Amino acid sequence: MLVVEAVHALSQRDTAATINEVAHEIGIDQSGASRLVTNAVHAGYLALRPSEDDARRRQALLTSAGHELLADAHAWQERVFDRLAQGWTQQRRDDFQQAMTDLIDHTHLLEL
Repeated sequence: MLVVEAVHALSQRDTAATINEVAHEIGIDQSGASRLVTNAVHAGYLALRPSEDDARRRQALLTSAGHELLADAHAWQERVFDRLAQGWTQQRRDDFQQAMTDLIDHTHLLEL
């Protein structure tokens, strides 16, 4: 799931999901990212194609199964959040969601 989320996040920022970019996105070394991507390809969640910028590099893309996995995971996350935020006002829920979205949107800017 981690690597599927990473490929999705990179694509949302119009960044090619190369092994190195995936590694940077999830904070692990290139060899670890390569293994995760390979496993996700074998599971049918990702596909690899030559990078548009450099045909020697490979770029990961979500397959239809990967999109389904992502949608299911996000739905589960929403259900868990609904349980955790029981009793919150809609304003508090909206404020929390906006704050978390802002944080997530800016994580790729950090050099950790």
